[in-house]
Amino acid sequence: MTFNLGVVTGSLSPAAGGLFQSVRTPARALAARPARVTVYGLRDDLFDTARGSWDGVDVEAFAVRGPARFGYSPDMLQALVTAEHDLLHLHGIWSFPSYATDAWRRRTKRPTIISPRGMLDPWALRNSALRKRLVRALYEDRNLGGAAVLHALNASEAHSMRAFGLRNPIAVIPNGVNLPDLSQSPPRPAWMARDSRRVLLFLGRIHPKKGLRELIAAWCELSRISPGLSEGWRLAIAGWDDGGHLGDLSVEVTELGLDEHVAFIGPLHGEEKAGALAHASAFVLPSHSEGMPMSVLEAWSYRLPVFMTSACNLPEGFALGAAIEIPVASAPMAERLAECLGDEGKLMALGAAGQKLVADRYTWAHVVADLRRLYAWTINGGAQPSFVQ
Repeated sequence: MTFNLGVVTGSLSPAAGGLFQSVRTPARALAARPARVTVYGLRDDLFDTARGSWDGVDVEAFAVRGPARFGYSPDMLQALVTAEHDLLHLHGIWSFPSYATDAWRRRTKRPTIISPRGMLDPWALRNSALRKRLVRALYEDRNLGGAAVLHALNASEAHSMRAFGLRNPIAVIPNGVNLPDLSQSPPRPAWMARDSRRVLLFLGRIHPKKGLRELIAAWCELSRISPGLSEGWRLAIAGWDDGGHLGDLSVEVTELGLDEHVAFIGPLHGEEKAGALAHASAFVLPSHSEGMPMSVLEAWSYRLPVFMTSACNLPEGFALGAAIEIPVASAPMAERLAECLGDEGKLMALGAAGQKLVADRYTWAHVVADLRRLYAWTINGGAQPSFVQ
């Protein structure tokens, strides 16, 4: 089936984190099959360098006026309300692209699909709660309620949508990754080259919801309860500063005397990210809230053992022996890390199970096939796909 799809998102660059991959990859795959796909997003400082990675997809990037957090862009609104798509798919909520999507739906009377991407989870709703109540009253409740389908990444996110009061059909389709060729390992990163210690890697935004303050405190506690183990490992925190959180964390690392044990290595993309994943020894994500973290799927694809909280919304990782659940609190997190980081057999088994889990359930081929079925059903009707509830 050929269709004309519009995709609306915030950032069109790696500044979007995992959302950059989870929007861009299926858009390019759908456009190649063929469908006409146009992606609308907001311009940021990294867009010009990322523009080439959207090859095969029509991309329109719009300047933001006023605070970047709100994303006000009258040019985006004008482009969308005059666009003639069969369907519009919005990724992310609580900012101006939601308003523009709702305006398109009301003008055209055509269907929209909304992927909140974890932004209706309880922790996310408590964060900046006053602003979100205002946005709800102005347009977000109308936008969400008017969607033909809501897209959840997993059962937990679908439950959050229902708890929020939404009664729309919900399609449960996860994120995906491409399995790397592990026989062609990228070079060891320069920041690893002069240090023989093993690396526990965090990869993502430097933001309070990621639990990094608790992780750093746990790493300090680990050095107390298992000094031999902590001497053989170091914690590497890779990502970009979201909202000025990095400065506070750097001060805390210094005050705890961890400057030789915790490294902030900045944002990683492309080959740099592949090198970090290929040469790390384990991966950690101590988040308070996630939709479905791309970083965990990527870590599994590289056979890395994963330590994550239940808020990462990948319970199958625990059930199938691909991940170790860590508490959010620092002291018990340290105890869990101490139990497992020294068990080489356990780490290898976790990594192998994680790679198998990705191969079985989370490749982009599976995801894109389900998205095509969802789009066809939303536009034309017919038999409801099995993943829609």
